[in-house]
Amino acid sequence: MAEIVSLEEAIRSAVRDGDTVAMEGFTHLIPFAAGHEVIRQGRRDLTLIRMTPDLIYDQLIGAGCARKLVFSWGGNPGVGSLHRFRDAVEHGWPRPLEIEEHSHAGMANRYVAGAAGLPFAVLRGYNGTGLVSQTATIRQITCPFTGERLTAVAAVRPDVTVIHAQRADRDGNVQLWGITGVQKEAVLSAQRSVVTVEEIVATLDARPNAVVLPSWAVSYVARVPNGAHPSYALDYTVRDNDYYVAWDAIARDRETFGRWLDENVHHATAGSPA
Repeated sequence: MAEIVSLEEAIRSAVRDGDTVAMEGFTHLIPFAAGHEVIRQGRRDLTLIRMTPDLIYDQLIGAGCARKLVFSWGGNPGVGSLHRFRDAVEHGWPRPLEIEEHSHAGMANRYVAGAAGLPFAVLRGYNGTGLVSQTATIRQITCPFTGERLTAVAAVRPDVTVIHAQRADRDGNVQLWGITGVQKEAVLSAQRSVVTVEEIVATLDARPNAVVLPSWAVSYVARVPNGAHPSYALDYTVRDNDYYVAWDAIARDRETFGRWLDENVHHATAGSPA
């Protein structure tokens, strides 16, 4: 059953050096506060998985936490490039970064296979692309029934998945709604999980199209209001568009980024918005 703990304790217990870590959330419910706690605790040699690595992974990469990135798109949404990501790939700063690229459909199917306990998923989406020859976790196969050439993608099974959600109850059952992406599958495919939430309530009420993760599927729950900032949590917080715009200049320069990291992450209180 899920343990309700502080963010600091959740990350210390769940995330270890060398782990494969998935931090998911699409457009909203991105677990920024948890990512900053990973930086504060100095985790290293992580393989980071995310369908759309944006600012949170730019920050983790720039802080030297990442050894490898597995992803399907990367950028600062509506603004431009991820400059700490680019610096790591192009110049090896602060350390070289290995990359493994997939399509959105491929990554989503990898999570689904991991959640289902299957070794791989099958799709048509890679036919005709160069990714098959570039990526070890993509293989062409032949359908045993029709003879059709298809593509298999290896299941994703993170050591740890980290997500943000709107709320949990006192037993650790988690509820999220809005744009939910692959958070459910990412949690179910992982060995351990951390969920930060806006609030903890006595009882979860029914909401249309909400996802409920039962307590037995979650390792740690931490109450972190505004824990998705600068992204948002539907019905709780709004997106900080100015932050995304400002990040472009902050991330372009190593020294400017270093000052930002010291002021807004290393010297910030766990769970406070940066």
